[in-house]
Amino acid sequence: MKNRKRLAAAALALSMAGFGLTGCSGETKETAAKTEAAQAADKEGAGTADKQAEGSQAEGGQAADGRTYKVALCLSGAANDMGWCQSAYDGLKLLEADYGCEVTYTENLTPDDIEAAFADYAASGYDVVIGHGYEFGDPAVDVAEQYPDTKFIVTEGEVSADNVASYVSKCEEGGYIMGMLAAGMSESGKVGFIGPIQGASLVKIMNGFEDGAKEVNPDIQVQTAWTGSFTDTALGKEAAQAMIDSGADVIGHCANESGTGAINAAKEAKVYATGDSYDQNDLAPDTILSSSVYHIPHVIELAFKTVVDGTFEGGIYQLGMADGAVSVAPYHNLDAAVPDELKQRISDKIAAIESGAFEVPCDTKPRA
Repeated sequence: MKNRKRLAAAALALSMAGFGLTGCSGETKETAAKTEAAQAADKEGAGTADKQAEGSQAEGGQAADGRTYKVALCLSGAANDMGWCQSAYDGLKLLEADYGCEVTYTENLTPDDIEAAFADYAASGYDVVIGHGYEFGDPAVDVAEQYPDTKFIVTEGEVSADNVASYVSKCEEGGYIMGMLAAGMSESGKVGFIGPIQGASLVKIMNGFEDGAKEVNPDIQVQTAWTGSFTDTALGKEAAQAMIDSGADVIGHCANESGTGAINAAKEAKVYATGDSYDQNDLAPDTILSSSVYHIPHVIELAFKTVVDGTFEGGIYQLGMADGAVSVAPYHNLDAAVPDELKQRISDKIAAIESGAFEVPCDTKPRA
């Protein structure tokens, strides 16, 4: 298959160097996320494969039932993008290392390629096929009907069937905090936010960013743009540059690889930026204030464990900061640049989100 890379369970030799998210469905189910496994998720936002709680890891690098599962991952971008796609790739590596799974993945899939990729993996006997992003939802349902013995897991999906489960990260929570940070650090009173292809799952992040920014500064001007691509860094850079030229001095994004272009524009203009999906500090250490981190390895593990223990059930499952699925990265070497008062305000808001005292609005409708 085009772009397929198979990974032998005993020999993983790849260089480690996106995103479409879903909206807020009312059709959700409670998960075991608020357990010790959830509490073990990496709250520091390192973006690496999350560790499991004691007792949850299979012994000897093999699933507890002694079976070797075949797991495939489908991505819309590159597996080494230091962002959305790499977070899922880290999850795949976790399943290989901790459960002895035989794993494979396909990257850079276009919407037209997804159904064929799913069908190919299912026909080849894969037990679990993971589609990373909302755009994998409908194809998963279509193919799942033909292959009832294969379990399909869609991150950020709004679909379900007997053998299809969607796991939705409350990414709007991270977007809200990034908006607070951006507004608190802006001197011009203008900030920008860039998305890739407009969809409910991405709109909720953009709107969350705007809502968070306006909590800190009700008069803040939030400029927004959609690049129309998950992977075109040039378009992301162009959109960010236009915002910077109009006075924006902090740039946020949820645009996968396209967002890397936005970060580069901010770096060259010597203005601040916020990262998304992964702790993106390494891309621009003197530019990126913090990042909204989605603990996709943790989410993938939670989903996979339901297959292993026989509790898998089709449905739509919501996971947020309270579940260890979303967090905020450290300020790293820009720590001194962020005022203590702003840090405390952000810390208090995160605590309120985690405790349930504050619920970030999940607004999936595009704003003018």
